[in-house]
Amino acid sequence: MKLVVHVDGGARGNPGPAAIGVVVSEPGGEVLEEGGERIGVATNNVAEYRALLLGLQRTRALGAQEVEIVNDSELIARQLTGAYRVKHPAMKPLYREAITALRGFHRWQIRTVPREQNARADALVNAALDDGP
Repeated sequence: MKLVVHVDGGARGNPGPAAIGVVVSEPGGEVLEEGGERIGVATNNVAEYRALLLGLQRTRALGAQEVEIVNDSELIARQLTGAYRVKHPAMKPLYREAITALRGFHRWQIRTVPREQNARADALVNAALDDGP
């Protein structure tokens, strides 16, 4: 089974209060699950990785053997595909965890889109940040 996961992470302050948003859907667009949550203080990039990890965990739990990741972070996409090296020490363990999680799928791909095309995941991030202390 193939699932699509839209992921987004953001921080207000970079680093600052951060949150993640995840939307899991079928390839035809039917949303199976979505959610947003605060993750404490983090950078935007750390939040993006944390969103990716949660999205992969949720798609795997739903039985996906193939996953299409949709995000608005070109940096994360290029790191995962090997086009960029991961240099920042805080991101190296998150990168390794993501690669390990991706190996659990028969097939995966990542697609970077403009923020407007990742609007629901972005809205979940902002809602989580707005609801926080």
